[in-house]
Amino acid sequence: MARITHGIASSHVPAIGAAMDLGKAGEDYWQPVFAGYEWTRRWIRDAGKPDVVILVYNDHASAFDMNIIPTFAIGAGEKFAPCDEGWGPRPVPVVQGHPDLAWHLAQCLILDEFDMTIISALEVDHGLTVPLSLMFGKVDAWPCPVVPLAVNVVTYPPPSGNRCWALGEAMRRAVTSFPDNLNVQVWGTGGMSHQLQGPRAGLINAEWDNRFLDRLVGDADELRHIPHIEYLRETGSEGIEMVMWLIMRGALGKKTRCLHRHYHVPASNTAVGHIVLESVA
Repeated sequence: MARITHGIASSHVPAIGAAMDLGKAGEDYWQPVFAGYEWTRRWIRDAGKPDVVILVYNDHASAFDMNIIPTFAIGAGEKFAPCDEGWGPRPVPVVQGHPDLAWHLAQCLILDEFDMTIISALEVDHGLTVPLSLMFGKVDAWPCPVVPLAVNVVTYPPPSGNRCWALGEAMRRAVTSFPDNLNVQVWGTGGMSHQLQGPRAGLINAEWDNRFLDRLVGDADELRHIPHIEYLRETGSEGIEMVMWLIMRGALGKKTRCLHRHYHVPASNTAVGHIVLESVA
């Protein structure tokens, strides 16, 4: 039987990927950002390597545009190449999928009344590749298959936090019904507080961000009830990406324990948050 053992959340700032790709990770500006991921890389290498990662991210008008905007889309293909976001594809390995698990998830989630869009051909942008780089470092091949789960948090209306948490709960049920013996991790990406345009461009709310991190740990589910307007008001127009962390948290069951936590500002014009959670219920 497959099981979800851990969840990882992280920002997916594109400039982080550029810093890694251009050899700038050790510079004074970037070193404090990357230092917060050293524990996670060691843990994955020594004890926490997953068999499969379900990686929750948002596309940034690379695979999807205004012609098609799926609320939840699951990548069911065998591989997913990095896309060109305007300056060439990132020099990272092609992502290997897990079609059997992806199709099982799609079947279970749709029958559980979640309307999933199933995609076999999908190129992935920094929303997916930057978290892989942060957790695994520079590698010739990613060490495990990945099931991409894309969430619309770019165009109104995004899904509610409650719907995202419930999707995570349904995902947990689906994974435990998969017959193969797999250690599955769910990664939620995006955020934390940031706004990229308008009079509030550059907004960062460290107090709110850290309170959000606090509430991911334990057995409370109050985060699922935060309304969209609070994300917008307190964390900027792009802070809504944090609902994707709630899919991860919902997938971990009733109670979690924090193994590692990191918060740093700024990285580019964004707050960087990172947490590793263990399912204990």
